Amino acid sequence: MQIPIKRAIERVPGGMMVVPLALGALIATFAPDTPKFFGSFTGALFSSGALTILAVFYVCMGASIDFKATPYILKKGGTLFGVKIGVAVILGVVFGQFLGEAPVTAGVFTGLSTLAVVAAMNDTNGGLYMALMGQYGEPRDVGAYTVMTLESGPFLTMVTLGVAGLSAFPWPTLVGSVLPLLVGMLIGNLDRDMRDFLSRAIPVMIPFFAFALGSGLDLGKVWQAGLLGLGLGLAVVVVTGIPLFLADRAIGGTGVAGVAAASTAGNAAAVPAIVAAANPAYAEAAAHATILVAAAVIVTTVLVPPLTAWTARRVGVQAPPPPAAH
Repeated sequence: MQIPIKRAIERVPGGMMVVPLALGALIATFAPDTPKFFGSFTGALFSSGALTILAVFYVCMGASIDFKATPYILKKGGTLFGVKIGVAVILGVVFGQFLGEAPVTAGVFTGLSTLAVVAAMNDTNGGLYMALMGQYGEPRDVGAYTVMTLESGPFLTMVTLGVAGLSAFPWPTLVGSVLPLLVGMLIGNLDRDMRDFLSRAIPVMIPFFAFALGSGLDLGKVWQAGLLGLGLGLAVVVVTGIPLFLADRAIGGTGVAGVAAASTAGNAAAVPAIVAAANPAYAEAAAHATILVAAAVIVTTVLVPPLTAWTARRVGVQAPPPPAAH
């Protein structure tokens, strides 16, 4: 007997990212001692799997980036990348002038910081984007994420905070945050066979790092973020989504890819802690920022798929029918 698990997951927009993330978060919330109880490989998948898998993911993602990428991929990916980072830089400069490195300590915006805003805005949820473009775009739209992968990890968040005039980071930390991606790019471009070999691992790893990231999200703490966390997630969708949609239309696209990119990456929830470890000036902001960014991950993961589907219908893009059951 065969159970169509994969087809069922793929019926959910961005399902290969959303479903494992939600499963990990549910276990972390209602059975938080599961990793300790089982230990060994099972415990490692919960407690320390995310960063390790992401490091491998970045190598494989880098290998998929062809230095001779087609003009379309460069144009589409470069435009979405530039707009997303540009918005984060502008907001980083603005919030940096008022807040500096410290979080807000009183009032309705308690816990909000420049770090939280930049980390949430800076990084597109690649698994979600690729899943949505697989449904509502073309293969070359999915391929555009090969350029957008440069957003991944803490590197650009650190650079953005530096551009905003806040505390800088030592150069080894900056290089280390982007080195796996660069190593992958070098390997993939030196050997086409290695590119094919490593690239095939990209979709396979998405549900695993999504689960590991989800297992670090206590839904109770996300709930505590309350309206501020909800507001940050909504801000990511609106503040980045509108310029992304308009930019995609301006280069001849339908705008659907722009909306699909208006999300916060699951790994962005790990960025505040990494930033604080690299520079103690952000230690006070990091704890609150992690919760707020985690809330933004969940909010954007919930909102972006139906918004992308709605946009696709409005512009006349039809999603392919789901595969027939056997």
